[in-house]
Amino acid sequence: MIRAVITGTGSALPARRVSNAELAETVDTTDEWIVERTGIRFRHIAGPDETTATLGRDAAKAALAAAGRSAQDIDLIVLATATPDQTFPSSATKVQAMLGINDCVAFDVAAVCSGFLYALHVADGMIRSGAARRALVIGAETFSRILDWEDRGTCVLFGDGAGAVVLEAEETESRGILSSKLHADGRHNELLYVDGGVSTTGTVGKLRMKGREVFRHAVVNLSTVLTEALTLAGLEAKDVDWVVPHQANARILEATAKKLGLAPEKVVVTVDQHANTSAASVPLALDTAVRDGRIKRGDLLVLEAMGGGFTWGAAVVRY
Repeated sequence: MIRAVITGTGSALPARRVSNAELAETVDTTDEWIVERTGIRFRHIAGPDETTATLGRDAAKAALAAAGRSAQDIDLIVLATATPDQTFPSSATKVQAMLGINDCVAFDVAAVCSGFLYALHVADGMIRSGAARRALVIGAETFSRILDWEDRGTCVLFGDGAGAVVLEAEETESRGILSSKLHADGRHNELLYVDGGVSTTGTVGKLRMKGREVFRHAVVNLSTVLTEALTLAGLEAKDVDWVVPHQANARILEATAKKLGLAPEKVVVTVDQHANTSAASVPLALDTAVRDGRIKRGDLLVLEAMGGGFTWGAAVVRY
């Protein structure tokens, strides 16, 4: 059986690290207010020379190094983002050029915070079908560019960053991506969206969110899709070594784990250090836990996320 195996992980963060206290100097908020409601303490904000594509490139380089591969080994790049460098061409092709790859399949996926799960699913399918052998799957965002810095309910929640994995085709039944499950429900557009667009306002727009309602949907949807993905793989919650979730809010992570009966110590949490980096948050958290030694070869992981749309999904991976 051909499976897509994660052979390397990488991540990249902008140089500027912003604490809650620093943010409180310009936004009507406090460190205590942010920590109590979200668990966030820091976020990274991209500078003028840092973009979604440059962060994606740096994360990809780190993942390639971890996998022991060169850029020329890659025949597919799928980049998940809601904040591309340009309307077109795709940020994936910009990363491709920066890595010095003359020709490979490269495209973006837009599913907001679920983007990395969608991108992983697409790359997994292409590898299983034989359309690709080695892929870079990247989640990269510069959400600071679309925040309303006068809206304390949203601007404190997000940060910039990128994460990446190298996926390789391997004949195995014991490791790799064992299952994945995706969903979308466009009826909830008004709960989490950007109020601009090319064909509507001709502007980039700013992020708008009804946080309380998003929270309610997130807990139900994430716990459900996690169970669905495990069932597809013939596994149960008790088999899971680590949950690597979208890092939106510490309270969502706690509530989801409780609903599934998972011990809190099995959940990888980086939201306190990076805030919500949208499509970058799952691969960023994965790379953090791999590099600090928590996640080891052979561990069973569940990756899960929910984002605007609504979109949501989960993948079961034997690392």
